[in-house]
Amino acid sequence: MLTAEKNAILTETGPDRPMGQLFRFFWQPALLSRELPEPDCPPRRVKILDTDMVAIRDSYGRAQLITPTCPHRGANLFFGRVEEGGIRCAYHGWKFDVDGNCLDIPTLPDNGQREKMCKKIKLKTYPTREAGGLVWVYLGPEELMPEMPQFDFLDMPDDQVYVSKKYQFSNWAQACEGALDTAHFSFLHMPLVGGKINFGKDAFVAESSADERRIGWIRNDGAPRFSITKHEAGLVIGGARYADEGDTYWRISQFLMPNHGLAPNAFPGENMHGQCWVPIDDETCWIFNYTWNPDRKLGEDEVERFRNGASIHAATDENYVPLRNITNDFLIDREDQKTRTYTGIKGVSEQDAAIQESMGPIVDRTKEHLNSSDLGVVQFRRYILDAAKALDNEGLLPTAHSHPQNYRLRSGSHVCSDTIHFDDVMVERFGHRLGLAPAAAQDQAKAAEVGAE
Repeated sequence: MLTAEKNAILTETGPDRPMGQLFRFFWQPALLSRELPEPDCPPRRVKILDTDMVAIRDSYGRAQLITPTCPHRGANLFFGRVEEGGIRCAYHGWKFDVDGNCLDIPTLPDNGQREKMCKKIKLKTYPTREAGGLVWVYLGPEELMPEMPQFDFLDMPDDQVYVSKKYQFSNWAQACEGALDTAHFSFLHMPLVGGKINFGKDAFVAESSADERRIGWIRNDGAPRFSITKHEAGLVIGGARYADEGDTYWRISQFLMPNHGLAPNAFPGENMHGQCWVPIDDETCWIFNYTWNPDRKLGEDEVERFRNGASIHAATDENYVPLRNITNDFLIDREDQKTRTYTGIKGVSEQDAAIQESMGPIVDRTKEHLNSSDLGVVQFRRYILDAAKALDNEGLLPTAHSHPQNYRLRSGSHVCSDTIHFDDVMVERFGHRLGLAPAAAQDQAKAAEVGAE
């Protein structure tokens, strides 16, 4: 459990709150690249971290986040015209480029006044980058702007990555905690037939990377034992379940500062998944989902299934609101719940959302009764609260802020002898005790060699 004070620190992300300040020192996904499908396409409204913005893609293909407020009379630039290298306000035609420079003020005579006034006017813009099928924005002080985090999927070819997003009716932290809590998989996502696993052509097996053996191990051991290693970018969280005799089934996830998680599903060669929980305000968030495969292209059938709501992705409407959501009780089927699945709700993503949103917009953590299966959640809270406190009280930024290379980590599953220590499990599965991707591990080794010289 948390005190009411700590719960407020964890969940409140306004610009004057400790967690809000921490988030603003890191690059955040703001929208999908495909929401700006072509040069001079219509602008998009964007709101994250209580900040209203407008996203545009100019004539040269550059994506940019700008303030929605025209500096002339305060009209909203969402209604503006994106044309010929900039955006023109629909009210009086003032025009700005993606750097915020005023290009034209047609309400002034073209006798030198127009040019003089243009030089005085600047539209507020936000540092913007585009990578991995996402448009990213930085909302902190520009003099302390870090490099982009070097996530594994950001370096993959486009055809090896699929990204999506969905709207969630809850605070960011309870959504994040839901992903880090791997114990719930033994229950929430389980298919049933007469109270037992259905190993046939069940949709659960078809829509996830789990095979029948893994489902059996997860079902049979609902009390995983956790091993957690703190590192400079976050936490690596290993959950151990009994597998076949003499073996342990490890599901290893990553929490990465301040709001990313890598899922524990993949064996070598399988698709990897990650998520980022971006606050819209204190009671809602965007969940950005990314799936990638470092070894091969994603098949057309895989991408189509993701679009339709397979794995971590949700089936959504044109506004990215899940079709199955809290306003329609996630279309729960009580007969299905009784005879076929644990929840009666279709979709892994929707099952997670149903539980996370059922807690209310901001869960009251003062009333919890935690146990050993909640160790990952406890460590996450401690890690992120310590970081927010250090920044607020001492002005100290987390190490991850200045070490973008530390984000090139992987997560996944592994089966090995039950006598192997967690550090050795990590080396056996990933070739590195923290799960660094191969290229990043090689770079780190070279740097250590240079340092030794």
